[in-house]
Amino acid sequence: MTDNIKTTCLHDRHLSLGAQMSPFAGFDMPIQYEGITEEHMAVRNACGVFDVSHMGEVNISGPDAERFVNHIFTNDIAGAPDGKIFYGMMLRADGGTVDDLLVYRRGANNFLLVINASNIDKDIEWIKSQSEGYDVEIDDLSDALGELAIQGPEAEKVMEQELGITCADLAFYTFREASLDGAHILVSRTGYTGEDGFEVYADHDTICKLWDRLMESGRAKPCGLGCRDTLRFEVGLPLYGHELADDISPIESGLSMFVKLDKEGGFIGRDAVAAQKADGPSKRVVGLQLADKAIPRAGYDVLDAEGRKVGYITTGYRSPSTDASVAMALIEAASAAKGTQLQVQIRRRTFPATVVAKRFYQKNYKK
Repeated sequence: MTDNIKTTCLHDRHLSLGAQMSPFAGFDMPIQYEGITEEHMAVRNACGVFDVSHMGEVNISGPDAERFVNHIFTNDIAGAPDGKIFYGMMLRADGGTVDDLLVYRRGANNFLLVINASNIDKDIEWIKSQSEGYDVEIDDLSDALGELAIQGPEAEKVMEQELGITCADLAFYTFREASLDGAHILVSRTGYTGEDGFEVYADHDTICKLWDRLMESGRAKPCGLGCRDTLRFEVGLPLYGHELADDISPIESGLSMFVKLDKEGGFIGRDAVAAQKADGPSKRVVGLQLADKAIPRAGYDVLDAEGRKVGYITTGYRSPSTDASVAMALIEAASAAKGTQLQVQIRRRTFPATVVAKRFYQKNYKK
């Protein structure tokens, strides 16, 4: 491990559990414990817990907080009730994605932004650079907070019965702040797995205590970032640096529903993505299913039926839930219609692939 790599407050606990550790977004993080497939299926069928303390948290407050956040964010937070969470993006003027993030409305002039670990420094610098003329205070809370994601169909019971955190009444994409054993916590009904679940933000000591309680209970399997990726991928959720990037807009990624072009005051990058939507983007992120068991990895070329390169794989796996070889790929829009027959170059061979919906795994949800 290099000297400048960061660790989360749970690092020693990961080591004691024998986790396979690897650098990720500047942190030494657990990739797997028992195994990616076992952890993946635990979340699909029961409950798993992830250390996501590497994520960044930025609080924006002040008289202009709502107006400023709406200016830098593609979704529309104006007038929303306190306790509501929004997913969306921050864009450059040319429509490229600075980051995708969650915005938590704590009050009319108080918002928590949860950003990707790999982008913390870049995002905060960008947010501050856009704040001239706005009466806001921008506080980086990333080093002070830890975060757990408790995910799966049993997550609600585990949260209430093992952690003593009331959460059954929380609707999807809402949160509350509360006191637990004298410590302040923020609990949201959110996740990155396609399952029901919750995320808990608190100081490091509290996060460690909650983790220990879950391990002692035996009701939440410790899960690494390996299965976090397979879980989000199976339900078509993007990962920054793969399906969204400086040069991939939310329109190209198929996330237009989170881009409110008609909101009052607009937002940074609005004109660029409005033009993309009106003209149709030149490239799109699509789903692919291979006819073979070969695994399409990120970076592999995608070819048309004549063998001409039309794009590349952004994420690919043998799906643990469906046992199909599937991928998301950024390809030319002319080849992006569902049912289009393409090819994936895997080393020296090509394998037939069909354009399909990006949500590879379907599930009925309680809430």
